Amino acid sequence: MDMACESLRKRREIAFCTLHPDPEQAHSAVAFLTDIQGIDRVEVLHKAAIEVHYRLVAITLADIESLLEDRGFHLDNRLVYKIKRALYHYSEDTQRANLGCAKGDPNCTEKVFVNRYRKRDHGCQDDRPDHWRRYL
Repeated sequence: MDMACESLRKRREIAFCTLHPDPEQAHSAVAFLTDIQGIDRVEVLHKAAIEVHYRLVAITLADIESLLEDRGFHLDNRLVYKIKRALYHYSEDTQRANLGCAKGDPNCTEKVFVNRYRKRDHGCQDDRPDHWRRYL
């Protein structure tokens, strides 16, 4: 597998608040996230944290976190986790924008492959300026 495809697979840790009525939020979150499209694997690290493996072209960490919060899960909001989440959200949005994915576009796989094909060095590209190509 090449490096460009590997960089689109993400592995992130999501920590939960321990002051929640459900002491086993991690197990409940794993059960909820296993059937979500774009998520490859979810593992419990300990009773207050999970590890999520997902494909960036299909879903982002911000999307996963909003799904969890909508279902009533409480994420850990200590400063360290807030800074990590903000950095991950920014880097993933930037990476998706560089691939040609719009912010609200749920699945941009086709655009990623089109952009990759355009940038690849192959024999199907015409190096002449546009006005020369239309001349004949």
